[in-house]
Amino acid sequence: MDSLVQLLIFSTIGVVLVWFGYTIFFASKKDGRGKDGGGPAGNVEAQVETGTPGEPRVCPICAAKLRLNERIKSSAFPGIAGQGRLMHIAGCIYCLGGGRRRKCPVCGAEIAVEEVLFARIFDQVGRSHVHVLGCSHCRSTLSTHI
Repeated sequence: MDSLVQLLIFSTIGVVLVWFGYTIFFASKKDGRGKDGGGPAGNVEAQVETGTPGEPRVCPICAAKLRLNERIKSSAFPGIAGQGRLMHIAGCIYCLGGGRRRKCPVCGAEIAVEEVLFARIFDQVGRSHVHVLGCSHCRSTLSTHI
């Protein structure tokens, strides 16, 4: 009787370990976003939802809705207190990879992969606010308009 109970306990532990291992190693690969579930793969247009630029977690260049672990590549520069800081927005992993159409949310012009959006970032307690000014086409005289 004791050997039957031990066999039941060990088989239950074995099933739990197999399920746990499967969940860790194979479940994240099923979402179609790449080998590890974190990047683009294949036809990017079919895999990424489109949002409206300006919404939270949406790329301002290609309007791709980003997951929690995905970020927008940008550079913020030091500025004067109270006026915000200048920021260059390069884009997200989807539009920098060349899989999505890149356009300026201000003027609607096509943006090359090498070009950036100009923006102001206002740091507040607990969060930051970003205001997109435009691209190099519509902000060609940026230094006279800031």
